[in-house]
Amino acid sequence: MRFTTIQLEMAILAIRKILPLNFPADILIRGFFRENPMLGHNDRAIIAEIVFGILRHKYFLDNLVEKATPRALLLAYLAKFQGVNSRELINFATESEIKWLGQVKGVQISMQPLTVQAELPQWLIDKLQTCLSDEEILRLGVALQQPAPLDLRVNTLLAKREEVLTQLEQMAVKAKATPYSPIGIRLAEKPAINQNPLFLEGKVEIQDESSQLSVYLLAPRRGEMIVDFCAGSGGKTLLIGALMQSHGRVYAFDTSDKRLNNLKPRLKRSGLSNIHPVRIDNENDLRVKRLAGKIDRVLIDVPCSGLGTLRRNPDLKWRQSPQSIEELKVKQRAILNAASRLLKPGGRLVYATCSLLPEENQDIVESFLANNTQFTSLDCSDLLAKQEIPLDTGKYLQLSPANHHTDGFFAAALELKKNN
Repeated sequence: MRFTTIQLEMAILAIRKILPLNFPADILIRGFFRENPMLGHNDRAIIAEIVFGILRHKYFLDNLVEKATPRALLLAYLAKFQGVNSRELINFATESEIKWLGQVKGVQISMQPLTVQAELPQWLIDKLQTCLSDEEILRLGVALQQPAPLDLRVNTLLAKREEVLTQLEQMAVKAKATPYSPIGIRLAEKPAINQNPLFLEGKVEIQDESSQLSVYLLAPRRGEMIVDFCAGSGGKTLLIGALMQSHGRVYAFDTSDKRLNNLKPRLKRSGLSNIHPVRIDNENDLRVKRLAGKIDRVLIDVPCSGLGTLRRNPDLKWRQSPQSIEELKVKQRAILNAASRLLKPGGRLVYATCSLLPEENQDIVESFLANNTQFTSLDCSDLLAKQEIPLDTGKYLQLSPANHHTDGFFAAALELKKNN
């Protein structure tokens, strides 16, 4: 890829704005683009790719430079990971910088410590070593360094996957069916999908394949009452409603007005009429308690570390910590306990995270089961097999970018035993 001098200079400014990492990188980069409206779509795409590429490889890049200035990080990234040669930088880099870049290219990543090779902080490696070998951690870390593909979900109320794939081909958008989700599509590149007619007409939504599969574990049915407990902007909510063919009632709970407001345009495009957004103060809100014992199925995509999304959000490596994980675990246990009270006997609960850590995943679930013997665990592989989804990761759904090319994702399915 060729870069213009203007693009490189603007990339340095963007890196300088983002690197304190006081806020999420995606929010900061959007703010940077708003401050620089003269940048075209192609310029923005290139600058964002450079910035996030540096974040994905920052442990290695920090090792290469005496002082990790935005300019030094940019030059080292271009030379080592973009294959840019000295001739291409002749009008941008100084003579001493070009000489230094020749040395940078010769540094072997394989000779670096595991934390640098895997691009993961030592505290996270320490936690992963309780369940993975160093070889598995390295394989996972390398997978997390790759940019995530763009996955779509077909809105089955308005279209079929084969029809959408045909239309995308006619638009010269390279796409293929996802290997597991029966309604997923994976794009080879990242076009401006929010301007595509298929998106504007509500026929597709942006949603990682892993998130789609969590709703198939829930297996919603027409006419049921269902709660999406941590709905956010409603991606899973909309899929629940579509699988119910818009019959029944879906409550979309969230503590954020802003997130629920983001659901409104998506809901309008979707054609669904069975979605009911509800802002709650917390998991003990009276509006939650009023539904106790009345709900057929509950989906809880709990607040978590998000470490399974490092392909998209590499800055999380610096914004999470052992202390923040402990705080999240308290919240996860509280939400699971509160949400479980909503179920009817025989009802199903799906607990999900985009975390890689057992302490946020199976440890939370198994502790809950030990203290709530009225619940039993369902085999996720069996639940998916019944829907002709060929994915067997055992009792729990455990997805990895290294093995499944999705976000790192966990889900467990629980059932409230029927009264005798």
